[in-house]
Amino acid sequence: MRVFVSRSVIRLLALALLAFAVARAEAAPRRVASLNLCTDELLLLLAAPDQIVSVTHLAQQEAETPLWHRASLYARNDGSLVSVVGLRPDLVLTMGGGGGRDRLGIAARLGIPALDLPFAQSLGDVVQGITRVAAALGRPEAGTALLNRLRAAIESAPPARLDAIWLGGGGRTVAAGGLEAQWMALAGLRQRPLQGDRVSLETLLVRPPEILLRSDYRQGEYSSSQRWLAHPLARALRAGRAVPTDGRLWTCMGPLLIDEIYRLRRELGR
Repeated sequence: MRVFVSRSVIRLLALALLAFAVARAEAAPRRVASLNLCTDELLLLLAAPDQIVSVTHLAQQEAETPLWHRASLYARNDGSLVSVVGLRPDLVLTMGGGGGRDRLGIAARLGIPALDLPFAQSLGDVVQGITRVAAALGRPEAGTALLNRLRAAIESAPPARLDAIWLGGGGRTVAAGGLEAQWMALAGLRQRPLQGDRVSLETLLVRPPEILLRSDYRQGEYSSSQRWLAHPLARALRAGRAVPTDGRLWTCMGPLLIDEIYRLRRELGR
């Protein structure tokens, strides 16, 4: 899987960088609002600071994104188009699902340009998201810089040989072929195929992975679904095998994960 992902994404990167090489920043939008946490992150990474007029309230919460401090410089919105109309945006960024079509329809009737991105399902989708947002912002140089960093991470990836299980709150795990697993592969980790979207304590005890990649997303919110992780056997299992990861980065699984991949490589000696 790693070779296929790397080659296909490298091709997409090459095409995107070629497009940026001939792009012009004519008629770049000056007042951009984002209505989704994942487009918030792309906007904050790619836009010029004075282009941004609003991001969602989630982007301003430390528990949700490491970009919260930067996001706090801008007006917040509740994810609805109504909450930003008064700011007179000349571009609105959003992401499919959760009423996205309704927002696009309203924006069209109001004459507000809108860019709606699909939820990323692959590293190729991440490339395309960066490409589309950078182009819409008239910021090809920012897109090029970010895509070059992603390309370097892909090209330097070690073989994905370490048997691993990604573990979130309530025992939630990820699909072996999903986007999370594709990012993990760049750190040398191979997400183990599992049935369903949960991993049981029994599975971890009977056949423990070489690496338990433990998300620390909202770890202070200790729910009953997480109590099994406090079992003495689970604590013993995690000792020496668990590797923590910043769970906020895995919500959108976008370019914020690039630095985390390098950190994981260092911690794993990869």
